[in-house]
Amino acid sequence: MLHPSSELPAADLLPVVRQRPVPQALIETLQARFGARCSTAQAVREQHGSDESAFTVPPPAAVVFAQSSAEVAEVVDLCSQHEVPLIPYGAGSSLEGHLLAVQGGISLDLSRMDQVLSIDAEDLTVTVQPGITRKRLNDELKSTGLFFPIDPGADASIGGMCATRASGTNAVRYGTMRENVLALEVVTADGKIIRTGTRARKSSAGYDLTRLMVGSEGTLGVITEITLRLYPLPEAVSAAVCSFPSIEAAVRTVIQIIQLGVPIARVELIDANTVRMVNAHSKLGLREEPMLLMEFHGSPAGVKEQAETVQEIAAEFGGQAFEWASTPEERTRLWTARHNAYFAAIQSRPGCRVISTDTCVPISRLADCLLDSVAEVDASGLPYFLVGHVGDGNFHFGYLIDPDSAEERTRAEALNHQLVRRALQLDGTCSGEHGVGLHKMGFLVEEAGAGAVELMRTVKRALDPKNILNPGKIFEL
Repeated sequence: MLHPSSELPAADLLPVVRQRPVPQALIETLQARFGARCSTAQAVREQHGSDESAFTVPPPAAVVFAQSSAEVAEVVDLCSQHEVPLIPYGAGSSLEGHLLAVQGGISLDLSRMDQVLSIDAEDLTVTVQPGITRKRLNDELKSTGLFFPIDPGADASIGGMCATRASGTNAVRYGTMRENVLALEVVTADGKIIRTGTRARKSSAGYDLTRLMVGSEGTLGVITEITLRLYPLPEAVSAAVCSFPSIEAAVRTVIQIIQLGVPIARVELIDANTVRMVNAHSKLGLREEPMLLMEFHGSPAGVKEQAETVQEIAAEFGGQAFEWASTPEERTRLWTARHNAYFAAIQSRPGCRVISTDTCVPISRLADCLLDSVAEVDASGLPYFLVGHVGDGNFHFGYLIDPDSAEERTRAEALNHQLVRRALQLDGTCSGEHGVGLHKMGFLVEEAGAGAVELMRTVKRALDPKNILNPGKIFEL
């Protein structure tokens, strides 16, 4: 696990690596069965043994590229027979170390399972394979007049989004993956294929296995099909940028918008420092002040009414320079710049690694949590960026550290610990949308309680008695 205490040296802030042996016989069996789709090439293994987190561990022993649910079941069964860890791999965009082979084993790449299996336009549902990315899914849906709204920023795979219970910029209006996954096909730890849920919008039949798997981070089963809720494309869409004299003014504006029940589709906070990074990276000319990026969906009259209400609220808190982006091209440029904030920050300090935070608090406590945390980070001297899906109380600091500096890593982890402790005291969470993975393991007992975490372990042992499915994530057994 990771130790969150700022008292510990940087070495104690790294994941525990306990490599299990991978029998050569297993690799030979996989190579005989899958041919070139079972790779032991160093470059392929290293690609699948790293993600966007700040951690480095040895790569998996081999990578298998599956093309069907039956093949996934076959690989899982073989790994079960040999008691070898199996780590599902989607798009590689995890920020929390989900993909790292901390106990060795086989990486199971699902990116070639990327098809839309069925679209049921009348029922507003779609069934897909896990490797399809959210952007490609929406490209395939364009002709239907429907879309899938969950947008975590990165072009993540739908399987990975499901496994981490992701959300993103649209969550304030459309919810998270938890609300938008109707049914799953899952390969269990013994290689069996099961189905959970149906396309019906509600069911009270037995345990909710769909919700158990959504957010399980590959530790309880390998997701091979997902049935999702879809939404009609809004008749009218408009986006706007508004600058504020302070972060507090921007946050107070958001709280007022939410508490008044304005059905805003997106509302994102970017601090002045991050705006500077985004301007440099995306060649924009945004005012370098704290700002909100907002989007409105609905009928033309509804969008107009929402926008007018928000403008009035923003003006009360000193909002100025309300700039509109009404064409698809303008909106795309604006939101692409927001989604590229992570890469803009990295570009601002070449060679750095990012330690990211993912706290979420009740909207009424957002200002207290965020303002105190900004003051702490400013006092630390570490470079950072700050963005937030503040409409649902979720925000992200990204501490930009020198990967060779133990002192900077310790400082960043201490800041993260202080932030999480503050969020928990305000009845929030250590992870709003990224999942626990490796990075948040040290906070889970503090948030959920020892009894609840032990119950999670009981579920894990029951469904994966050999502990082969993405072991060493969420909690230690």
